[in-house]
Amino acid sequence: MRQFCAIFVAMMLLTTARASETDLKALIVDGQNNHNWKGTTPVLKQYLEQTGLFDVDVASTGKDTSEFAPKFADYSVVVLNYNGSDWPKETQQKFVEYVRGGGGVVVFHAANNSFPKWKEYNTITGLGGWGGRNEKDGPYIRYRDGKIVRDLSPGRGGSHGRQHEYIVETIDPKHPITKGLPAKWRHVSDELYDRLRGPAENLHVLAAAYSDKSTNGTGENEPVLFTINYGKGRVFHTVMGDNVQQMNCVGFAVTLQRGAEWAATGHVTQEIPEKMPTSETVLRVN
Repeated sequence: MRQFCAIFVAMMLLTTARASETDLKALIVDGQNNHNWKGTTPVLKQYLEQTGLFDVDVASTGKDTSEFAPKFADYSVVVLNYNGSDWPKETQQKFVEYVRGGGGVVVFHAANNSFPKWKEYNTITGLGGWGGRNEKDGPYIRYRDGKIVRDLSPGRGGSHGRQHEYIVETIDPKHPITKGLPAKWRHVSDELYDRLRGPAENLHVLAAAYSDKSTNGTGENEPVLFTINYGKGRVFHTVMGDNVQQMNCVGFAVTLQRGAEWAATGHVTQEIPEKMPTSETVLRVN
C-alpha cells in the first residue's frame, strides 16, 4: 500500500496541515498472531501517520513474551494487532491501569481473539471470539429491528462465513467517529466476524453488517464497529481487516483513523473525504 488515490491523499494533506501542532503518540502491539501481523502493522502505521496526528511506535513481543513490558503510559493510544501467548502478569496489570486511567485503545480484527481467560482484557475489548468462548463469557450483541439486543442464547463465541463484500450500516450517526459517514457503505471482500460474545459492558455499537446465511453467516446484523468505556479509558473496536488486501478500503481507513483519534482524545477533528464508498460500490485506497 505505497501509492494512495489522489482524493485520499488530498484529504490527508488537509488533515496534516490542520493538525500540524498536534503531538499524539500511538503504540502498535504485535509479534504473535494467527493473522499476517508483519503485513498489517505497516498498513496500520501508515494510516495513522497519514492523518498527521500521530507519531507511531511498534512493540513486538517475539516468540517469548516473558520480557514484554512496553511503557503503555507513554502513549495516547495503544493499537492491538496481537493474538498470541499471555503477557507477563505485571504487563497485564500495567495495561489495565493504563486503560482505566484514561488511555486509549484500538482493537483491530483478531486482537479480539486473544486472552480468553484474562477477564479484564475481555471487559476492555467488549466482545471476542474463539479460544473456547461461549455463553459463559457473555451475550451475543445483535442489531434487530432498529434496536441493540443482548442475546443470551447458548453457543460458540466467534465465527465467520466466507469472505465477501458487505454493507456497513451506520447505527449511530451522531457519534464523533461516525458523524458524517454514509448511512450505508460497501466494504471490500473481507471476513465478517459474527457470533462474537463477551461482557459487553459499557459497549456502544456504531455500525453493523448483515451476516448473510448465503455466505455461511448467522442471518443476523452483527456489530462491526463499536466503542467501550473502561474506567476513564476509551476503546474503539473494529472487526474488519483480515489482511492487507482487506484493509485496502477507504471506509476501513477512515473509520480506523477517526476511531484512533477518538480513543486518544475523546473527539475527532478529521474531515470525511469527499468521496466515500457507497452502498453499491467499494472504494479502495489504491
